[in-house]
Amino acid sequence: MSDPDLQQGKPPSKDWYVYLIRTRTNTLYCGITNDLERRFEQHQIGKGAKYLRGKGPLNLEWSQVVADKSAALKEEIRIKKLSKVQKERLVSGC
Repeated sequence: MSDPDLQQGKPPSKDWYVYLIRTRTNTLYCGITNDLERRFEQHQIGKGAKYLRGKGPLNLEWSQVVADKSAALKEEIRIKKLSKVQKERLVSGC
């Protein structure tokens, strides 16, 4: 599998992000990436997670920079275990 960033001559980011996307049905999807802008665009055009296909419009509600891929995966797992109310608090910054 090739990296689209490398094809465009753009080096991959050293930062990793954990993010939450809100669907039109008000669900929150959690994911990780090292290029937030590119990944959100993939989700919007239906080339990202299967879960999000056909659930647009999508809104990037929240993101956080983490140290590396390992930290991103751990934070993603932690967030996915949260209740909807807890995820909404995370999005609102409370």
